Amino acid sequence: MPFCILTDESFGISSKQVQNPRIRVGARGIVFNEEGKIAVLYKAVKGEYKLIGGGIQDQESPSEAFLREVEEESGCVVTIDSYLGTIEEHKSLDNFQQISHVFVAHVTKNTEHTHYTFEEQEDGSQLLWLSIEEAMAYMRQCEATLKPSRHEGEMSVYHAKFIVRRDFQILNYYQKWLEQKNNYSRQKK
Repeated sequence: MPFCILTDESFGISSKQVQNPRIRVGARGIVFNEEGKIAVLYKAVKGEYKLIGGGIQDQESPSEAFLREVEEESGCVVTIDSYLGTIEEHKSLDNFQQISHVFVAHVTKNTEHTHYTFEEQEDGSQLLWLSIEEAMAYMRQCEATLKPSRHEGEMSVYHAKFIVRRDFQILNYYQKWLEQKNNYSRQKK
């Protein structure tokens, strides 16, 4: 069961009837550096702030995909600390569903060498290290001012709104999850 499902209604849009949607499975999450900041990919052209992650390729497991995406987008090798579960996006206007496996990890080595796709380069992608509170504030603010991507056209704003809200929800869920975990640890003592 996903910890959150985003639909068109999450954005005040009426959903259309969906039949045989395209389904993409991805892996993404929260990556901490040694200062306790998290990795955020900022796409300057779109004004988008998002967590590190992407689609699962070929025969990859979700954790393998996450480790690959982290290294490509942040230049960091990480160790996975926790699996938070899944979050779903149901985008009826594009007959598309995304299921994302969500992880928490920490950096064990920073190569400082990213491997952005052509589209990520065109979008002016850059890695930022922010506190969770800063990341959530930027995500909340940018949702209303997103701009279309050069390579995706008008639907890119629709998709980016889901991405930004999804990643905000991931951070929000993580904070609640961490609080519950800490409360449980205190109760056991």
